[in-house]
Amino acid sequence: MIKPLLQCPSCGSNDINKNGTTRHGNQNYKCRDCGRQCVENPKWRRISDDTKATIKRILLEEIPLAGIARRLEIVCRKTCWV
Repeated sequence: MIKPLLQCPSCGSNDINKNGTTRHGNQNYKCRDCGRQCVENPKWRRISDDTKATIKRILLEEIPLAGIARRLEIVCRKTCWV
């Protein structure tokens, strides 16, 4: 069985090497082009560009981050990184 090539989520490169494991035992990979690390099947999900735009629009209404996170049903820590 041939395993499909992994692709870097940051730059899209296929030049990826194994780079140890995470603390939960999942295989960790490192992109040789951009140097970013990634996991093959992450359990977390990224915030979409539409959701980021919505967060920025709501921030202009001076609603607290906790309120925005509750309204969009996302974790408050993720709201801070937008």
